[in-house]
Amino acid sequence: MANETIVTVQGWVANVPMVREVGGVPVINFRVGCTPRHYQRQSDTWVDGPTQWYGVSAWRRLATHAGASLKQGDAVVVQGRLNHRTYVNKNGVEVLAMEIDATVVGHDLTRGTSTFTKAGGGTGAAGDPGMGDATAAA
Repeated sequence: MANETIVTVQGWVANVPMVREVGGVPVINFRVGCTPRHYQRQSDTWVDGPTQWYGVSAWRRLATHAGASLKQGDAVVVQGRLNHRTYVNKNGVEVLAMEIDATVVGHDLTRGTSTFTKAGGGTGAAGDPGMGDATAAA
């Protein structure tokens, strides 16, 4: 699609990721908190900025793989289409929610280590970018 806003965020999985099916298609939903930090020379300390929260959803194989790989508290990098929606919360206040329809999700290896297990199955669905075997083209 034209004129989409694609973002990459680095943060922490804030809740237990939930995988479910919608119309027979797996989808995962979780929240990511991103807290910027900067060094303050005067006090010789690191200072946290305000945390930004994003709802993340991913579909199909990415949902299945993320569900098997992620847990609450994991450091992650998420890339995808940024969307927003407004809703009225239980206190009657209109809230703007930022949401990412993820195309890539992975552990942030600047924060720890991870072990990769290659999924079987080969090429993935037709027109499903990034789901094939990258070594096949090499």
